[in-house]
Amino acid sequence: MSMLNTITLKQPITRGKKTIEKVTLREPRAGELRGLEILAIARMDVNSLRILLPRISELTINEVDQLHPADLTKFGNELTVFLAG
Repeated sequence: MSMLNTITLKQPITRGKKTIEKVTLREPRAGELRGLEILAIARMDVNSLRILLPRISELTINEVDQLHPADLTKFGNELTVFLAG
């Protein structure tokens, strides 16, 4: 069973008329890590997070690009927890 963690955004994202204030991350599976280096994810490499986050959350890549740096860091921290197991 996959772990889920919900992140409350410092700066909400607008999708049409909807405001996204919280995003739930699902623990990635091996297939969702394809093409990525686990160490790059653990280092919170922005390009790696940009690819992975849409695979394990409701966010699109364009919405990931809109994230406040503090929110991107929160996601990176949660991914590090997932990878540490």
